Amino acid sequence: MAGLKEIREVLTLHGRLASQQISQLLDLPLTRVEVLLAHLEHMGLVTHVAPDTDDSCLSGGCRRCPQRSGCQPQLWALTAQ
Repeated sequence: MAGLKEIREVLTLHGRLASQQISQLLDLPLTRVEVLLAHLEHMGLVTHVAPDTDDSCLSGGCRRCPQRSGCQPQLWALTAQ
C-alpha cells in the first residue's frame, strides 16, 4: 500500500495536486490520503498552495463557470527544501 514516500513522489512528478487527484493516482482511499498529507504537513514536507484561477478547476471549465469562486479545491505541493 502506498504511503508517505509515494505521495511525495506523485507531488514531485505533478507539482500541485488536490487530495482527490492524489487518491486517484495512487488508488488509495481519500481518507488515507488526507491523513498522510496531514502527517507530511506536520513534518514540514508539504504545504497548501493557493490555486490559480486559470487552472485550479479539476474539470478545466472554471473560466466559464458562474460558481468558480466557491468550488476551488485545496491544492498540495512539496515545500522548498
